[in-house]
Amino acid sequence: MHLNRLLRLVFFLFLNVFTLKAQEHSVARLWNEAMLQSIREDFARPPVQARNLFHTAIAMYDAWAVYDTAAQTYLLGKTVNGFTCPYKPVAKPADVEAARREAISYAAFRVMSTRFFLSPKAMGATLRFRELMTQQGFDYKNRSTDYASGSPAAMGNYIAECVLQMGLNDGSNEAHNHAIEHYKPVNEPLIVVDPAAPKLKDPNRWQPLKLPVAIDQNGNPMPSIQVFQSPEWGKVQPFALKKEDLHIYKRDGQEFYVYHDPGAFPQLDTLKSTPDSEAFKWNMALVSAWSSHLDPGDGVLWDISPRSIGNVQHYPQTVAALPQFYDLKTGKDPGIGRDTNPITGQPYVSQMVPRGDYTRVLAQFWADGPKSETPPGHWFSIFNYVCDQPGLVKKFNGKGPVLNDLEWDVKCYFALGGAVHDAAITAWGIKGWYDGVRPITALRYMAARGQSSNPKLPRYNPGGIPLIPGYIEMVKANDPLAGAKKQNLNKIKVKAWRGYGAVKDTTTDVAGVGWILAENWTAYQLKTFVTPPFAGYISGHSTYSRAAAETLTLLTGSEFFPGGLGEFKIKANSNFLRLEKGPSVDVTLQWATYRDASDQTSLSRIWGGIHPPFDDIPGRLLGIKVGTGAFRQACAYFYRDQDRDGHFSFEDCDDRNPAVFEGCK
Repeated sequence: MHLNRLLRLVFFLFLNVFTLKAQEHSVARLWNEAMLQSIREDFARPPVQARNLFHTAIAMYDAWAVYDTAAQTYLLGKTVNGFTCPYKPVAKPADVEAARREAISYAAFRVMSTRFFLSPKAMGATLRFRELMTQQGFDYKNRSTDYASGSPAAMGNYIAECVLQMGLNDGSNEAHNHAIEHYKPVNEPLIVVDPAAPKLKDPNRWQPLKLPVAIDQNGNPMPSIQVFQSPEWGKVQPFALKKEDLHIYKRDGQEFYVYHDPGAFPQLDTLKSTPDSEAFKWNMALVSAWSSHLDPGDGVLWDISPRSIGNVQHYPQTVAALPQFYDLKTGKDPGIGRDTNPITGQPYVSQMVPRGDYTRVLAQFWADGPKSETPPGHWFSIFNYVCDQPGLVKKFNGKGPVLNDLEWDVKCYFALGGAVHDAAITAWGIKGWYDGVRPITALRYMAARGQSSNPKLPRYNPGGIPLIPGYIEMVKANDPLAGAKKQNLNKIKVKAWRGYGAVKDTTTDVAGVGWILAENWTAYQLKTFVTPPFAGYISGHSTYSRAAAETLTLLTGSEFFPGGLGEFKIKANSNFLRLEKGPSVDVTLQWATYRDASDQTSLSRIWGGIHPPFDDIPGRLLGIKVGTGAFRQACAYFYRDQDRDGHFSFEDCDDRNPAVFEGCK
């Protein structure tokens, strides 16, 4: 009896919470929030989740647009990437908004129920989706696709059926749970707990890690030996990427699709010193040096407010220009900040915190999102946060009429979904083809070969690591790291985060920074994860984040967060970091603009030990192209091109014809 009462109480509380949310948000927002929670419980697969977000956004958008007199559907009644979804128009319902809510719910329910069917927490996702249907008064068992009857439920089911069928033919290998078809790593796994030198056939290619226990960032068990996620994702059908930007390469008899090819990253030469090889070594050495910034007790304080952080004016266009952008010793970039909030006219307030708290928080906050919804899902969470700010005016591109919540949400989810989907295709196509090495492999490998700075010093090797006083040095005879029998004499040591062995209790201990043997260097990530299970080049975080930032800038018509300030607060000693105690003080991450937040994401991956600069910058630059391209493609579905007799024109979304809706420019 007591248990039954408790269950009734929980259900009653759920009803009240749902009712409040339903009053505050559109039905599209409710489904998006349900999806984000399901992503947090699913396997951490960023490209797959980007595709899920986009396909669900397609379903919701078409279920809205089919009842509109101006907007054009994306898939319904169209042929997209060779797949046709037949449709014969039906009479408009008497209550259009009610029909939209019903059709959207059925469309989202069907797509999401299918996509999370194999989730490790599939039962929870299923119950979540069914409960959301029930609370809206809809019968989730209704599977009719007879939209000609005028039923909005059937319309939603039919749209979902088309989206799901399209997905089975889009190159993602969904029928086999997106399994690898051909790719094989060239290098044997790196045993992370073994300080022995990495065994590599090619030091420039990705090396899978072997962990004693492997758990993804959503808490799901993984194979102890990493399996490359989505190396052939470049073949997936895109949203706005153009065929003229596609290159098809062949390796081992297999094709790799690459959009917006940035060219190869600098390669390590183990036989001689070359400009390319020196650039490789500098980039990887910077990752090690920035690991020394992870100590909250080093006495370095930073102002992390928009007054000092952000507002980067330019990005390097060549590898040779990277050292002028990233300060190896301090961790600074060229961002000049902003004295004044342009929205409020008030000065930004300084926020002084230990640099080591800021860097550690960044590494964890941006890793997969604070709730592990993967990078594409994190940017949907940021968008939802933006929508809840009182300063936001829901005008498309900041122009025209104020849109109601539902129209705003479905259009913005569609555009943002297209952006992150294309970002995944772009970044993972490049990852699969170039197969770039991660810092943990490169640093340990170079250090095992010796030093490359001075031929007159012991253990010189052109493929070794560069010596940087105070950051990367050789172990001398009187060094505590030399060992009782001097077995480590002349090995390479680095000043870096001291690693997992320095933390016995993650709620009370801080590893700090100190001199360690380079053979033990590790990324600032959980020991059950260490680095993502796919190649480094290019940075997916940089690509996703900049694509999303550009899209949000265009959708809202402003580069600034509402009110000129976006925030995320982390309490001191809240165990936010998970792998050690911290932060030691309250830290509020702040951004003036979406681009500032994106730039912060990119830097976080260097402090996290995941990417060198040459992975980062190409991702940012490609993200700009992907985000703007997705926005222009999306807005062509939303508004009629009046200079062409009411026909839609994708090309005119980038011209200066005043007859074209201004938001497309």
